[in-house]
Amino acid sequence: MDKIFSVKLNKARCAADLGDGSERGEYVPQDYILRRLGRPHRAVSLMYCYYPLDKEFPARISEVPSMRKARFQWDYPYDDYFPYLGGIGGSTDSEPFTSMRDIRRHGQDVILTLTIDPFVSDEHLAAIGDDLRPFGRLFLRINHEATGHWFEFNKRASYQQVADFYCRAVHIIKEHAPNVLTILCIGGIEDLNDAEMVREKEFAQAVRETDIWSVDKYISLHWGFPFDIAERGGSSHRRTSVKEIFQLIKRSYERFLYLNGGVPKPMLVSEINSDGDVSGAYGQAEDIRRFYDMIESENADWLSGVTFYQFRDRGRLGLEIQDVNHRDTGVEQPVMEIYREIIHRPRFSPSITKGEEISLPVTLRWGSSEDAEGIAIPLHFDAQPHFCELIFEDDSNLMIELCGQWFYKSPEAKIIDLMPAFFGKATGAPTDTELRIFAPPAGGENDLSIPDGLYNYYYTLEKLPTIRIRTAPTEPCLD
Repeated sequence: MDKIFSVKLNKARCAADLGDGSERGEYVPQDYILRRLGRPHRAVSLMYCYYPLDKEFPARISEVPSMRKARFQWDYPYDDYFPYLGGIGGSTDSEPFTSMRDIRRHGQDVILTLTIDPFVSDEHLAAIGDDLRPFGRLFLRINHEATGHWFEFNKRASYQQVADFYCRAVHIIKEHAPNVLTILCIGGIEDLNDAEMVREKEFAQAVRETDIWSVDKYISLHWGFPFDIAERGGSSHRRTSVKEIFQLIKRSYERFLYLNGGVPKPMLVSEINSDGDVSGAYGQAEDIRRFYDMIESENADWLSGVTFYQFRDRGRLGLEIQDVNHRDTGVEQPVMEIYREIIHRPRFSPSITKGEEISLPVTLRWGSSEDAEGIAIPLHFDAQPHFCELIFEDDSNLMIELCGQWFYKSPEAKIIDLMPAFFGKATGAPTDTELRIFAPPAGGENDLSIPDGLYNYYYTLEKLPTIRIRTAPTEPCLD
C-alpha cells in the first residue's frame, strides 16, 4: 500500500432519502440503520413541531396528563410530533439537535420537517435560523402538506395565511442561516383530471420563493391508524395504482414548473410508501419496487430525490414494525430487502470520481453528502479474504466504502471489520479494488469560526490505518 488518490463524492441521479421518526415512531440511531441497509442516505428526515405560544408546549401534546383522549391522530391542540426544543429560550443540547448530529456524523444531511404555529413572531423564526447555522447544508420542510386540513396550522389560519407565513419564514430563517435549503410541500395535482394544483393561487408566490418543490404521495394509506382497523369497505384508508401515483407526481412537477415561468427547481417526493395495513406486507414490498422501477423505466431525471417514509413504524409504514413488547426493537418487513436492493442501484447511489495521486498529510473536505473530497486506497486480494480490517491509531470520524458497502468509524473506534463487504459475494482471485475514506463532521456540526464554515468541514488525515488482509483462517480446520 504505497499509493493513495483523491476522490470526489457526487450526487446520485435520484437521491435516496429516509424518514426516521415521526408521530408514528421513534428515532432509530444511524449505526443500526447503516448496518441494516449497508449504505448511508443522501439525507434523513426528522419530524418535529414548534408551537411555543401554547401553554402546553414544549410537552409532546399526547403525553400531557390533563389532555383529553383524542378521537383521531390530529385531534389535539397542536400537532403530535416531538417538540422542537430550540428557539427562543430553548437549547440545542436537546432534540432535534442530538439526532441531527448523529445523522451528520454518519455522512448524511438533515431534512428537518417542522410544523410551526403561523402566528409566531419574526424573533422566533430568527432563533430557529440561528439554531440551524452549524449544521452545514440542511433541508428545511416548513408546514408540510400545507394544502391539507389535518395539521394544526391549517386549523388556525387560512390557506393564504399559511402560504404567506411560509414566505416570511423562508426569508427570515435563510437570512440567519444561508446554509438552509427550503422545501415547499403541498398537495400538487391530486386528480389527473385537474389542470391546476390544489390551492395553487394561494401558494403561487411560495412556489417561486422556495428552493425545492415537493409532494407527499402514498400508494396506499390507512390514515385512521391507530384509532381503527382497516377492513374492506372502511372509510379510513385508500389504495391507488402505482402508475397513477407516479403520474400525479410528474404532473405536479410540470405545474410547479409552469408557475415558476418555466425555470426548473429540484423536485422531491418528501414521503412515499404503501401502507401494509391496506396492501399487506407483500403488497407493500411490490408497490415500492414498482414505484422505484418506474422512476428508472420512465428515465425521470426531473425527479431529484425520494424519501421513503419511514425506517421503523408502530403501524405498517416502515421497513421495520416496532416490536410491541420492546419499543427499541424492530421487526423486519419484506419491503426491507426490496428497499436495500433499490438504494444500491446506480441511479439512486452517489457517484465517486477518482482524481490524481496524492500524499499524506491530506486535508479532507466535507461539504455535504453530495459534495465531499476524500481518498482512495488501492487494495489487492490474492484470494477470497477471511480477514479484512482497518486498525487506527487516531480519533478520526470517518465514513468508509468498500465494494459498495459503507462502514462508520467513530472517534472512539480503533478497529473496523470490513468483512461484511464480502459476505454473500464471490471474490475472484486475484482481484483489485479500492477503499474510499471520507470525513464528515466528528461532532455533527461545522466550525463556524473558519471563513467557509457554514458550508464546509475539514479534517486533516495524518496517517493511514493499518490494513490487515488474510486469505486463510488463523488456524486451519481440523478433522
